[in-house]
Amino acid sequence: MIIVTHSGKFHADDVWGVAVLDLLFPFSELVRTRDQALIEGADFAVDVGGEWDPQAGRFDHHQKGFRGARPSGVVYASAGLVWKQHGPACVACVAAGMPGFVVAPEQARQIAEAIDGDLVQYLDMSDTGAARNAPGGYGLSAVISGFNTSWIDEQQAGNGAAVEALRMGRFRIALEFMKEIIVNAVKYRIGGLMAVQRVRRATVLEQGRLLYLDNASLPWASVVRNEMPAVLFVISYNSIEQRHMLHTVPANPDTFEARRDLPAAWAGLRDAELAAVTGVPDAQFCHNGRFIAAAKSYEGALQMARLALA
Repeated sequence: MIIVTHSGKFHADDVWGVAVLDLLFPFSELVRTRDQALIEGADFAVDVGGEWDPQAGRFDHHQKGFRGARPSGVVYASAGLVWKQHGPACVACVAAGMPGFVVAPEQARQIAEAIDGDLVQYLDMSDTGAARNAPGGYGLSAVISGFNTSWIDEQQAGNGAAVEALRMGRFRIALEFMKEIIVNAVKYRIGGLMAVQRVRRATVLEQGRLLYLDNASLPWASVVRNEMPAVLFVISYNSIEQRHMLHTVPANPDTFEARRDLPAAWAGLRDAELAAVTGVPDAQFCHNGRFIAAAKSYEGALQMARLALA
């Protein structure tokens, strides 16, 4: 496959579009040009060529009369045009490399839509001038633009061919960075789906008021909050630190309020002090905010949970 995008300064929308296609069609040839003959001969043209025809692999938004927009009214730039056409397939492609999970076509579509809402549309808005970058120049669009060559770089490079080679090198660095962004965005959401299944199957103790998870990295809060109204505390096992964590359950996603706090007498205590108050020999700490505590053993964490429930 030959993927063409414009030469000169690059932006987040063309880098994103090329990154998506490069993930779907690895080992494609990348050409940065404004030569119309080369554009017409390519399999894909991103942000160049003056044509939007997804079936023909054309994803430009600069042409006169372009009216492509999301149902929300957010106008597409090239990032969104490519993602609209190839986002679900890109999600499925990334998911195929994740063992133990098969993404259904409808799930891939939903994940792609979520990524568009959380990320891609803002690249488009930045490119079309509908929204500014994050303060301080550290929005993703600004970060990608920062990979471009400076006038000092180009002056030192010398002739035109050397400058173009330098620009291509910088584009490839930005491209690999953007591919990581895409892969991580997909993995994060697929991981969330997998975590929901794990949390729903987790062991419920103490008449439904305590949940045990064998992996402390699982994102559990939203599932417990939305689907398990009786659960007041969660014990999770941290295999890296080899200890058991006791968590409170957030009452809602917008505040630090918990369904029930850990006991006030535990706040800020560690090791021997906490052990003396709780009667748990391997108790390790309780956060001053009383939303998390830890014990070395499962038995210790369970005993602390029972005290908190009582």
